[in-house]
Amino acid sequence: MQQTDSARTRLRDLILDGAYAPGERLTETEVAESLTMSRTPVREAFRSLAADGLVRSSGRGVQVVALDGAALRHAYEVRGALEALTAELAARRQAEGRIAPAELAALAEEADRTEAATLAGRFAEAVGHNRRFHRRIAELAANPVALATLDRLWDQIVVSTRASLDPPHRPARVNAQHRELLTAITEGRPARAASAARLHVADTCGDLPPAPERI
Repeated sequence: MQQTDSARTRLRDLILDGAYAPGERLTETEVAESLTMSRTPVREAFRSLAADGLVRSSGRGVQVVALDGAALRHAYEVRGALEALTAELAARRQAEGRIAPAELAALAEEADRTEAATLAGRFAEAVGHNRRFHRRIAELAANPVALATLDRLWDQIVVSTRASLDPPHRPARVNAQHRELLTAITEGRPARAASAARLHVADTCGDLPPAPERI
């Protein structure tokens, strides 16, 4: 089990980092050699990542999956609904005095790192900080089902958008939205937090290129 977990984690990281590109075909033998382990844990890792939607069966191996335009927008719609929920739950827990000041300080620090990396033009770094900022909110919500579902969606979105990673079109607006979300949670205002999270994800989705029309 430990080797299987290690294989899954290492292969997932390679896919998210772009070492294996969308559409690339992977075989058990090649990946096992790359990870210096036997084929059995790699085979189990393939199955686990297929269940997460990161790869799909392809002949005697798997292929890295990327969502097409329509599917990516659907993923953002679900992400928006879930992040509105987790922001609302986090703000409610804050209003009830159930979030430690250190946890809010860590959330604010991640917002600072995201903004600093964005303004400095370190966009790949900013993507990582941005994800950690939103994940911390999901952790503060204390809803493990929402967190697990968001983790899977975030993975799919990262793989599907990495090739077209561009500077945010409205960096000041993105950073302002993070501050709005942080303030709403810190002040314990659930409705305001949910609204801010939903608007932020909708704006991010709006920056995607239009999906091609189907004939």
